[in-house]
Amino acid sequence: MKTGLFFGSFNPVHLGHLVIANYMANYTALNEVWLVVSPHNPLKNRKGLSNMYDRLEMARLATENSSNLKVSNIEFGLPQPSYTIDTLTHLHEKYPEREFAIIMGADNLSSFKKWKNYEVILKNYEIYVYPRPGVEVEEWKNHPSVIMTETPQMDISSTFIRKAIQQKKNVQYLVPDSVIAFMDGKNMYR
Repeated sequence: MKTGLFFGSFNPVHLGHLVIANYMANYTALNEVWLVVSPHNPLKNRKGLSNMYDRLEMARLATENSSNLKVSNIEFGLPQPSYTIDTLTHLHEKYPEREFAIIMGADNLSSFKKWKNYEVILKNYEIYVYPRPGVEVEEWKNHPSVIMTETPQMDISSTFIRKAIQQKKNVQYLVPDSVIAFMDGKNMYR
């Protein structure tokens, strides 16, 4: 079983995330994709980050009708901030029968050398990369562990969604209806 790990804050999860996850699970060598909800990305500001359990529930709601997309809270029990190498080590110990790979955007790949133990990750895991507008990753194109994909690009961000909600704009078709209902019920991002 080849499992792709799609790490993110998912603050909130949106259709761009789901298009990427679905593409990876259905159009690559991956059998399934786990959306790994990160309590706190060490390279991002914690300000404006919603409760991790709310973000986990939104991701669960967004993927509940998919057979090969799952949601993971594996980083909730690990030391903060969570580093990918530590999460991978933990997952390998917990699920030795699975083969894990990482899913990341070209923007993250361009700063990958800043990651903790990035060389170890490259040596032991495949990285499935989705394109990002205006980001070049030429230096990685021929690396044996890096798989460039033709994932459809959608220029939607969680930041855009949060700002739209603050401005009382309609985010239908950008965020799953079940997630919109959850956010409305909790008065999130207002």
